[in-house]
Amino acid sequence: MSAIDVRGLTVRYRGARAPAVDGMDFTVERGEVFGLLGPSGAGKSTVHRVLTRRIRRFGGTVSVLGAPVGRGRDRDFFERIGVGFELPAHLPALTARENLAVFAGLHRGPTEDPGTLLDLLDLTDAADRRTADFSKGMLVRLNLARALVNRPELLLVDEPTSGLDPVRAEHVRQILRDRARRGSTVVVTTHDMLTAERVCDRIAFVVDGRVVAVDSPRRLRLAHGRPGVVVEFRRNGHLERAELPMDTLAEPLGITGSHVETVHSREATLDDVFARVTGRRIGREP
Repeated sequence: MSAIDVRGLTVRYRGARAPAVDGMDFTVERGEVFGLLGPSGAGKSTVHRVLTRRIRRFGGTVSVLGAPVGRGRDRDFFERIGVGFELPAHLPALTARENLAVFAGLHRGPTEDPGTLLDLLDLTDAADRRTADFSKGMLVRLNLARALVNRPELLLVDEPTSGLDPVRAEHVRQILRDRARRGSTVVVTTHDMLTAERVCDRIAFVVDGRVVAVDSPRRLRLAHGRPGVVVEFRRNGHLERAELPMDTLAEPLGITGSHVETVHSREATLDDVFARVTGRRIGREP
């Protein structure tokens, strides 16, 4: 049984001219890292709210961890999931350690030691500082620690690398992959191509509330990309560059009489593929 099964999901906010989510279909397998990738306003966060039962009025059917969403209140559901919102949720008057202890106390089952989580997220030096004094990046990392406190079977995170420097962002990506290796299912909503590429087993391209493509990052690149070769050569003392598609390599390169210095392949990036499939670039208006 899939960890998440979404069929015909439609959400329309009161007063909106168009639905935020418009007939969306996708499944997430257990133990998978699944990404919802799209620009701001595409409907990713709305899907997140449906999956976490913050939105209960919607069209279609949604099942999470084997139970339909929107029917009754199941306390055990919240024992089994961990949620990290893009906007951090914390108690500013308390320290990082106290915050994690408070959230751990809300759960009936086993929880992680706050010190262990703070060490994992590189927050040990700030463990006893009030979170009101934390930077955005520190709050984002604390937010992930809070989402992991109950050892969730399903982890849902929204923009988990927002505000982080490259080193810490990569560390967070490794943590998400490690959770999947341990058997958790992870759903990432993001517009960060690098996170989608390095973390997700499969990704869904989301535009205007619809899923327009779903597959692994590699298969999407192969199916929709235009791979080629980049050649750098020096002619008349000047370094020049030529890009050629793979299917023309057997043809003359047109650079005879030159000293070729480098040749390397150029695969399509995930951003290239997204633009080709959807007609948009992440973060840009249509």
